[in-house]
Amino acid sequence: MVELATIGFTKTTAANFFDRLKKASVKKIIDVRLHNTSQLAGFAKADDLAYFLKEICGVQYVHQPILAPTDEILKAYKRDKGDWRIYERSFLCLMEERRIEIRLKPELFLSGCLLCSEDKPHHCHRRLVCEYLNSKWDGALKVRHL
Repeated sequence: MVELATIGFTKTTAANFFDRLKKASVKKIIDVRLHNTSQLAGFAKADDLAYFLKEICGVQYVHQPILAPTDEILKAYKRDKGDWRIYERSFLCLMEERRIEIRLKPELFLSGCLLCSEDKPHHCHRRLVCEYLNSKWDGALKVRHL
């Protein structure tokens, strides 16, 4: 069983964000955003985030865009105010096409935490990644949303 957390960075302060990671004993952030240079939160831009994670928490930063939706899927949902069920179906098909369960191994996620922008996992692809991999890996991930 691999323990894996997930976290979003919007609607929170940097102090709260980094404190949650420390309390959860996260050792590696796995950034699942397609574009990791977002202006949504100053502390969450790729280079800055990697620095802050290392200095504040001793946490490694890894960007895994293979676990992100395509621009087309994102735009259809976010910009065009699309239906969550269509987004979910499209993203699940994309993960299947990419064969992420074969290309990645559960060990990648040891003491890890999936990072995305959404503050809650309910309508976020990081939850879908966890559920998809668990369905393919016979429940190998014990997921906790921070």
